[in-house]
Amino acid sequence: MSDVVDLAKPAAAGKPAKKIPVLRGRPSLLRGLLPLLLGLIVLGVAIGAMANRGWWQLLAFVVAFALLHSGGSALGRRRWGAGFDLTSWLCGTWLVLLLAGAIFVPWLPLGESQNLAAALGEPTMARPDLLTNRPLGTNNFGLDLMARVLYGARSSLVVSIGAVLIGMVVGGAIGILAGYFRKTTDTVVGIFTNALLAVPPLILLIALATVLEPSLRNIAFGLSLMALPSMIRMARANTLTFAQREFVLAGRSMGASNIRIMGRELLPNVMLPLLSYGMVIVSVLIVAEASLSFLGLGIQAPEPSWGNMIAEGEGSTFEQHPHIVLVPGVVVFLTVFSFNLLGERARKRFDSRQAQL
Repeated sequence: MSDVVDLAKPAAAGKPAKKIPVLRGRPSLLRGLLPLLLGLIVLGVAIGAMANRGWWQLLAFVVAFALLHSGGSALGRRRWGAGFDLTSWLCGTWLVLLLAGAIFVPWLPLGESQNLAAALGEPTMARPDLLTNRPLGTNNFGLDLMARVLYGARSSLVVSIGAVLIGMVVGGAIGILAGYFRKTTDTVVGIFTNALLAVPPLILLIALATVLEPSLRNIAFGLSLMALPSMIRMARANTLTFAQREFVLAGRSMGASNIRIMGRELLPNVMLPLLSYGMVIVSVLIVAEASLSFLGLGIQAPEPSWGNMIAEGEGSTFEQHPHIVLVPGVVVFLTVFSFNLLGERARKRFDSRQAQL
């Protein structure tokens, strides 16, 4: 596309004014390409100098990512419109890669993650180096941190997602009953929900961890109690909204039973907000599970978990070998950030309060 503009100089009598073409869109293209090229240059320099490891290299990777993100966002908005969000795509890609790595980690060419005898010949406290077969380094026992991160993802994701599913099924059913029948049912459910919310979550988890055996099933059950009150309230609020819609009133007028109305009309509409809110709750439960493992009340070493991996760097270990804490800490941060961002986007899309009655 090109537009034309008149020259500032007035045209001679009887002659048409000269016009020159002015190209549109070039500045936006340059604003995207320039940081993209600079980011690739900085990234190439950082990777090429892996032999001289140091904190400056971490800074170089951060600067390269910021430049690449800025350039990619500008180019994406120019290609797909102003609604393009590169951050959301990166978060989704991170979760897909993490899930795929957790599933296929037994078949990946990685080192030992929990077999101390097999790791006796490996270097201990090796720093991260992307050009070696231990890209994220090793811990104080010589165990590969990348393998431990992926095996730890299994524990964290299974526990967190399992707890959310339990809370979603149980809490969704209770919330729909409370919002549909109201009156006494709503009062009893409200008292139960407020009682659960009155107990500090961390105190409740510590109490359950001291009584129950620290297995994945028991930890998931304990964490589901944290998700249950929020799921009940979310399901109840959406049921109150959808119970006044015309399709529910039509079902009642046609003589449909309460079970049919709740199962066929309310449940599909309530589940969408619950699923989007569940992504946010998953991020909260990942932090809760890591906290329990950090305190020694969750997954026990040498079985890897993000929490007990962070606990390995306590004391002077962190001062001398900070990657022991930074590697699992960065993974937890990226995972929680991704679930939070995608969950909030989904909540805005499926929020029943945005619906027109």
